[in-house]
Amino acid sequence: MTTDPALRAAAETSKAWPFEEARKLVARAKRTGKTEILFETGYGPSGLPHIGTFGEVARTTMVRRAFQLLSDMPTRLLCFSDDMDGMRKIPETVPDPAALKPYMHMPLTAVPDPFGGKYESFGHHNNAMLRRFLDAFGFDYEFASATEYYKSGRFDAMLLRALEKFDDIMAVMLPTLGEERQATYSPFLPISPSSGRVLYVPMKAVDARAGTITFTDEDGTDVTMPVTGGRTKLQWKPDFGMRWAALGVDFEMFGKDHQTNAPIYDRICEILGADAPEHYVYELFLDENGQKISKSKGNGLTIDEWLTYADPESLALFMYNKPREAKRLYFDVIPRAVDDYGAFLSAYQRQADKPVDRLMNPVWHIHGGQPPAPEEGGISFALLLNLAAVANAHDKSALWGFILRYAPHLKPDTHPRLDALVTHALRYFDDFVKPAKTYRAPSREEGAALNDLAAALATLPAQATPEEIQQKVYDVGRREPYTTTQKDGSVGVAQGWFNMLYQVLLGEEKGPRFGSFVALYGIDNTRQLIARAVRGELTGEAP
Repeated sequence: MTTDPALRAAAETSKAWPFEEARKLVARAKRTGKTEILFETGYGPSGLPHIGTFGEVARTTMVRRAFQLLSDMPTRLLCFSDDMDGMRKIPETVPDPAALKPYMHMPLTAVPDPFGGKYESFGHHNNAMLRRFLDAFGFDYEFASATEYYKSGRFDAMLLRALEKFDDIMAVMLPTLGEERQATYSPFLPISPSSGRVLYVPMKAVDARAGTITFTDEDGTDVTMPVTGGRTKLQWKPDFGMRWAALGVDFEMFGKDHQTNAPIYDRICEILGADAPEHYVYELFLDENGQKISKSKGNGLTIDEWLTYADPESLALFMYNKPREAKRLYFDVIPRAVDDYGAFLSAYQRQADKPVDRLMNPVWHIHGGQPPAPEEGGISFALLLNLAAVANAHDKSALWGFILRYAPHLKPDTHPRLDALVTHALRYFDDFVKPAKTYRAPSREEGAALNDLAAALATLPAQATPEEIQQKVYDVGRREPYTTTQKDGSVGVAQGWFNMLYQVLLGEEKGPRFGSFVALYGIDNTRQLIARAVRGELTGEAP
């Protein structure tokens, strides 16, 4: 991380949310005297990893990078998997749900892998799915398994401390529970020695001096056993606070569904003798129907689905933007995220002498202060989608044919991001745009305007610039009912003119800058498209 004095000075006052959080950690380090800052993210591997899991790691990394600009103190990021939790329901995403029924309430790392048995357990499979993507994206992290930490003894000292503070922890937890649950609640969950299941049973005895608990097992016998060595685990709320205390966590973000429980986590951490970490609460992602996305339901987008249609940088941008606002996480958000990333990347180059602006630019946070140089060309994802539509393109060579005619210096081997976007655009168009495309026939007046536009385009040279073409589009559009009066009193063109072009020629409600589209598609090709639209061929209404 650069220690450019100008950038560090800008970071001291930057309003970008990662810097606001990082400054809290600088103050925390001064207060506690710590010499290393530990960031943590939690992962519940009850289902296949979804995109929200990635978002938590990405956003935490953004805060970590911001802290590294503000301080020279070393940092670590621990991605912790709660894979010792009992399987309380069978995810809908597994191929044979009935096969997992005998393993209900067993730790996830004791449930067989339902996806072909490649991994040691269901928990190991889902952990591998998470790590595969985090590794591919290049995150700097350490992976931690609750099963390994409990069984290896890394939590033993804090579990014994929790046993000593059993009554204090119960005093925090019981007021949060209903009367029936209060009667049976225990912060300790024993792993049944007879069945291997995680048991939610009351304690018959707690012996802090011996480090043991006594409970009635599933077979009806009373069992006394140590709380250490992976024989027990804590309920999830006490587990949060215990883990923070045991590991010395300084920062953890979590979704809004945890917000009401945060004071409980904090209090238990403090009871166990540690300072609670700094928090950041983010809003939850919603699916296309406005419902919260869920690993077990498999609704919303998966990591792999996003990467089928777009680059990982666009996903990181989606995660950076407004984390405290609820956002729909579905396929229709992808094109804008792709093009916004390209726009921010281009802007970053123009901000070389403006450190304040650079630190507000999302690409600084996406790339840890070292974003790549943008590729020249100016061909947006939206433009590629429209080009795929009107060209009826089904492979990369077809789209690249138009690109090379428009800009011969743009080539797949010298412009790998553009080449990847061509592939993504073809997939996205086939799966989402094409099925929803609806052309409308032009009215008589609109047909006349389109014919005038075709005639105006004919006056331009074949290699006219997008700006020259756009000017002709404006000139033809200055007619009723599309005229509008500008602030300076001049006559402008209303958005309705462009909406008509998109609806009639592209079968879309919205579209790219029309001059750029014509330049890429070709003036002659566009004039032929206009002729087909006027004749009714695009809607199938030709006489």
